Amino acid sequence: MDKISFRITADGSHTLYLEDLDETYHSKHGAIQEAMHVFIDAGLKSCNKSNLNILEIGFGTGLNTFLTLQESTNTIINYTSLEAYPLKDTILSQLNYTKELNLDADGIEKFNKLHKVEWGTYQEITPTFNLDKEKVELVNYKTTEKFDIIYFDAFGPNVQPEMWEKAIFENMYNVLNENGILVTYCAKGSVKRALKEVGFEVEPLPGPPGKREMTRARKL
Repeated sequence: MDKISFRITADGSHTLYLEDLDETYHSKHGAIQEAMHVFIDAGLKSCNKSNLNILEIGFGTGLNTFLTLQESTNTIINYTSLEAYPLKDTILSQLNYTKELNLDADGIEKFNKLHKVEWGTYQEITPTFNLDKEKVELVNYKTTEKFDIIYFDAFGPNVQPEMWEKAIFENMYNVLNENGILVTYCAKGSVKRALKEVGFEVEPLPGPPGKREMTRARKL
């Protein structure tokens, strides 16, 4: 893993900066704001089902996972998250999300619990939220499970171009249920074209603070 340092984003929440890649895990305009806008509001809240299977590409700091957990009170969510390079506990323990989200003791316990789940196991975090964290690169991930939502939160195309190629999106298309969606912060033209080429209906949406657009793609 590259050398990592902490940065405070515009909404007060942490992101992590990878010095060798000159890349952050989240938007400098607000880590929590970005995650809520892209993955919760445009993703999770657009699906009206009482039982959801979600696949996340890039567990990272666990922010998307935890925000989804918070929204799972009336929906049963089975959540699978892939991460090839998990962060060390010494880094995770310094994140300020519990403070910035004004969590009570129960919320803090849940946040810590999802980080303590062993990789490669399936565990109930709450009666309505089950978590499976897989330490694997996306190209090596094999599953027979079908998903309703994909949170595509890989590093950007300029840093990890191999993660944004047509073959990757073909795999994503194949593991989605009919009418399933993929949401991502990225609105690059080449990414939208690749999504369309594999059969997605692509919908540009207003982006989070600091970004003009994001992308939601639906499997018809």
